[in-house]
This record gives sequence, structure tokens and C-alpha cells, in this order.
Amino acid sequence: MNSSPKNPREALWARHDEQFRDPADIAAFWHGAGVVDPGLFECAVEGRWWETLGRCGITLLVSREYEHLLLGMRANAEGSGAVTFMRLPHPSGIAVDGGSGTVHVACTRNPNQIYDLKPVRTLMPRLDSDAGAPAGNPLVPALVRFLPGCLYLHDLALIGGELHATSVGQNSIVRIGPSGVCERVWWPRCIEAPDGPVIGRNHLQLNSIAAGGGIEESYFSASTDEVTALRPGDPAFPVDGRGVIFSGATREAMARGLTRPHSARLHGGKIWVDNSGYGEVGVVEGGAFVPVRRLPGWTRGLAFCGDVAFVGTSRVLPRFRAYAPGLDPDAARCGVHALDARTGEALGSIVWPAGNQIFALEWMPSAMSGGFPFTPGDEASTARAAGLFYSFDPHTR
Repeated sequence: MNSSPKNPREALWARHDEQFRDPADIAAFWHGAGVVDPGLFECAVEGRWWETLGRCGITLLVSREYEHLLLGMRANAEGSGAVTFMRLPHPSGIAVDGGSGTVHVACTRNPNQIYDLKPVRTLMPRLDSDAGAPAGNPLVPALVRFLPGCLYLHDLALIGGELHATSVGQNSIVRIGPSGVCERVWWPRCIEAPDGPVIGRNHLQLNSIAAGGGIEESYFSASTDEVTALRPGDPAFPVDGRGVIFSGATREAMARGLTRPHSARLHGGKIWVDNSGYGEVGVVEGGAFVPVRRLPGWTRGLAFCGDVAFVGTSRVLPRFRAYAPGLDPDAARCGVHALDARTGEALGSIVWPAGNQIFALEWMPSAMSGGFPFTPGDEASTARAAGLFYSFDPHTR
């Protein structure tokens, strides 16, 4: 019997032949994207979490950026929960365009990417596949735009029906065209200099958009409104009480005294924002932040469905403990909390003990989509995803 080892070149070619067979790898441009530590999905549910999602009739989208995870959560017919996921490289901002049925997701590794995901309702007729109609109209990538990493895109929002993003690396707001053309359309007055606005590096951590009907009706959060030698990202950068909310109309700070503010949103005629360094969510009144509730972690991610506010909390990254002067970093938890926006009452929570950082929360009607193609702990979902990606109908989303 010939027991000689296989030709090294043949082994190399065989290995190449086996690679990029998983649709999860192709969708994420990432070999190994389909392999996820199951511990990342282990969770504890408190209060009326699933009942609240069911009453709202929504699929809640969550970007867990450092774990490279997008989650979709909804209540099922039995009143318990259904969780789906998709892996993308460092997902951050999410914007849902209900009119076009598009979910936009920003990914902030270098190069930056913006994914446009759309729900699949039917499959193309095929003689070589017997895959049935997809359940729950899962979201699949329809378009990916690559952009320079120096833009450092964070939050996404639809303003006047057009996609906008915070370009943290340019201290500016940019408009993203359908073809990927990126145009700076707004910046605060504090970065203006005699030779033009300071856009060469991040000085402000301009990181979220409270989207109004137009740029001038919108508001933007930042860690400071001063251009100094110490910049955000430096552990020595002073943050306590230096955060601001900028007015789109005046390009000046209209609220002060926050600490690493994030996820500014307009709701009920008020500016809501996460005061991340103190684990708070609240509103802006009279130029100051008024907390509505304190939560057990670094608050980031905020979305409203009627009178329900969904707020994300994260662990505190060890290198940025100084950025959380109002928190016990060792007690911070990664989770999402449903609050009554009228009273601040806690309705329910989901917490991931092994979770890390949440960036954004958004929602869409469950009738639009039940989430993503993959289901934690369900090996059959990988096979279903292969059939879905093989023959999804691009014209009937």
C-alpha cells in the first residue's frame, strides 16, 4: 500500500477548494464568519421583555460591535423569544428605511462599509433546489459600499429621506449617496479655522444624530466642543461634564454638562440622549441634561417604539475606565432595557453575561422581517441559509 503523504500542492489546492463555501463568509467578506462562540448568545431575561416586544409588534435590531454581531429579536407566537443573527465586521450605526424596506448598517473597520440589507419574501424557481419559501422574510445584503477608513463612520440616520452618517474622523456629518459618494454637509462652528474646518483627525467624538426633517432641524452629540491637543481615544482625554449637544441650525452647543453622550434621538418633541459615562438616559431641558433613569452599564443605543424606549448598556472597556466616572466598571452589564418613556419605569430587560459592547438599536415591524438568516444553536439554519442565499429573488423583496 502506498502510504506516502499527499503532494503538498494537492493539499494546498484541496484547502483552497474547501474555503468560502459558507454563505456567512461570503456575505461578510470574512473567512470564518459563520463560526460564533455560543456563549455570546447566552442571556438572562428580566421582567416583561418578550411581552413588550410582542406588544410593539417589532423586530429589534442590535449591533454588538466588538463581537461583530448583528442580532434580531422578536416575540414568537408562544410569547417567548426568537433570536437571529448575522456577522459583520464591527457593526455600528443602523438606520431603517421602512419606505424602501432597507436596513442600512455601518461597519467601522478599515475600510469602512455600509451594508444595505433587504427582506426576502420569495425564492427563484429552481430545478436543482427544493428550498421552500423563507420564513420570516429574512434580511440579506443587497448592496455594500466601501468607504475610506479615515471617515470613521458611526451613527446612521435618514434626514430628509437621505442617508446621513457621523464622520467621527472628520468632525462632520456626511451624506451617503446611493452609489457610495460621501459628501460633508455639516460641521460645528468650533472646528472652523482661518484655513478651513479641521477635518484631518478626530477632535470631538461627534458620534450621533437626532434626526429631524432636515439638517437644521437635527441635533448632534459630541464629547466636547473644543479642539485641543488631547483627543478622544487617548485615555487621558478629559470627559467628565464636557459633552455637548450641537444644534444643526446654529452649529453651536445648545446643551452642556454631559459625559460621553451618545445615541441622541428626537422623540415626543424632546431631545433624548444617553449620558454614557454615568449609565443614564434622559432628556435635554433648558440647555442641560435631565436623567430619566440610570441603568447598570455604559448606556449606548436608543430607539423608541411608541411610548417604549429601548436603551442599550455595555461593559466598560478596561482602557477607558476613566471615561465612566459615574459607573462601577466591574458591575456594568451588556444588555437592552425596555422603559416606559413617559415614566421611566422598567418594563423588561435582556442581558448577555458574556456580552461586550452595544452600539445601536433600531426596530422594524416584524411583518417587514423577522430578522437575520442564522439562528443560534440551530445547525439546520446554516443549511437553510445556503438555500436562501442560493436562490433569493432579488426583485420581490
